[in-house]
Amino acid sequence: MYAPGGGSQKGLELKTTRSKYYNASRSSLSPETGKVSTVQSVAAEGDVQETAILVGLVTPQQGERKTQEYLDELEFLAETAGAHTVKRFTQKMNGPSAVTYLGIGKLQEIRAYIQAEEDAEREVSMAIFDDELSAKQLRNIENELHIKVLDRTSLILDIFAMRAQTANAKTQVELAQYRYMLPRLQRMWTHLERQGGGSGSGGGKGSVGLRGPGETQLEMDRRIILNRMSLLKQRLADIDRQKTTQRSNRGRMIRVALVGYTNVGKSTLMNLLAKSEVFAENKLFATLDTTVRKVIVDNLPFLLSDTVGFIRKLPTDLVDSFKSTLDEVREADLLLHVVDISHPDFEEQIGVVEKTLADLGCAEKPSMVIFNKVDAYTWEEKDADDLTPATRRNVSIDELIRTWMARLGDNCLFISARERTNIDTLKQVLYDRVRELHVQKYPYNDFLFQHYE
Repeated sequence: MYAPGGGSQKGLELKTTRSKYYNASRSSLSPETGKVSTVQSVAAEGDVQETAILVGLVTPQQGERKTQEYLDELEFLAETAGAHTVKRFTQKMNGPSAVTYLGIGKLQEIRAYIQAEEDAEREVSMAIFDDELSAKQLRNIENELHIKVLDRTSLILDIFAMRAQTANAKTQVELAQYRYMLPRLQRMWTHLERQGGGSGSGGGKGSVGLRGPGETQLEMDRRIILNRMSLLKQRLADIDRQKTTQRSNRGRMIRVALVGYTNVGKSTLMNLLAKSEVFAENKLFATLDTTVRKVIVDNLPFLLSDTVGFIRKLPTDLVDSFKSTLDEVREADLLLHVVDISHPDFEEQIGVVEKTLADLGCAEKPSMVIFNKVDAYTWEEKDADDLTPATRRNVSIDELIRTWMARLGDNCLFISARERTNIDTLKQVLYDRVRELHVQKYPYNDFLFQHYE
C-alpha cells in the first residue's frame, strides 16, 4: 500500500519518526527576534529524567584508562544537565572518523542496543559523544541511531544556559550558542535537503532540480544569526565598558581571584573567606557569574573574586564569549589556584588550568596553589608481602605532600573549606602575600589601622 505522493506507508512512518528525533535535538530560531528558543534542552523541569549513552574513543594518544576518566567526567556533566547514564561504548581507533566519528560496525552495535532497549520498553533518549562533532558527523550518526545526538560542547553549552542568571552571563552564553550553531545550520533543514538551492546557471554539479526554498531558509537563518551575533557583541562591549568602570571605582585595594577546575570548591572557599552566600553545589559549573566581595583580614582590606571554573576540552567559543568575566582574572593582582586533591586526576586538572591561564596571558601573575578537600582524600595501604609496583592509589596524603608539592614552599597550602581545616593558616599566609603586594602597589595608602610594636 502506498501513501499519497508515491512513497510507501512504512517509509512515511520512518521519516516521521526520524523527524521527531531530529527536531528534539535542534535549536529553533525566531525570525522576529533571532533568539534561540532552546539549545539542546536535555531535561525540562518536571519531566521524566532522560536516559543517555556515552561514547568515547581509545586512541594511541588517549589510553583506555584515560578514556574512562573522561567518560566519568562526561557522565557528571550529563548528570548536571539532568540526564541519567545507562551505558558506555568505547572503540579503539587511530583517530575519529571524519564521516561517522566511530566505525560503522560500532554504530550498528549501538543501534542494536538502542533497539533492544526500545523492545524492552526502556527508551534511550540520547547519545552523548566525548568530543566535538562536525555537522557531517552529527547528520550521519543521527541517520544511523535515530535518537538525539549531542557532543561534549553542546552539553556544556546546555549547562551554561541552565546556570546563567545575570544578563551578562545570559548574553555570553547566547553568543557562544550561536557560534556553535552557525556551521551546523545545514543539518537543521534536512527536511528540505532535496531543495538545497543552486547557482541558478545550471553549471554547477547537481544543481538541476535543487533550486528551492531550502537554500533560501538556510540563508535566512544564517543572516538572522549573524545579525544577532553582531548585536550580542555590541551588548557585550557595552557590558565590558561598564565592568571596566566598576573595576576602576573599587578603590585602592589588591584584587585576588579564585581560579581552578570546575567543582573544586572555589565558591565554598569564597563563602568562607568573605562570609558571603555565593551559590555552591556539588555539580559542574555551579558558578557562571563572577562575584566580587570585599574581604578584611586583620587591618587589611582586599577584593576577592569567584570566577567560572575551567574544564578540559573547553570550547574556544566559550573562552571568547566570557571575555568580560575572565577580565577579572586578567586584572587580578594575585591568583589563588584551588585544586581538588581528592580527585584521582588532579594533576591533569592543574595542567588544564595552567594552560587556560597561559592562553589568557596570566601565566606570570603571582599565584598560590590551594589544595582543597583534604578530608575527602582516600588511599589504599599496600600489604607488606605485596611486591607489585605502588600506584597513585597507594600514596598517603603525607607522602604526597613530600613530593613535588614540597618545592612550592609557602605557595602551597592544604585545606578543607567544608570542614574549615587549616583555614586560619590560609588567612595568615593570604594576609602576608596581600600585604606585600599592597605595599608595593600603594606605598602611600594607609591600612584600616596601624600596628605599633
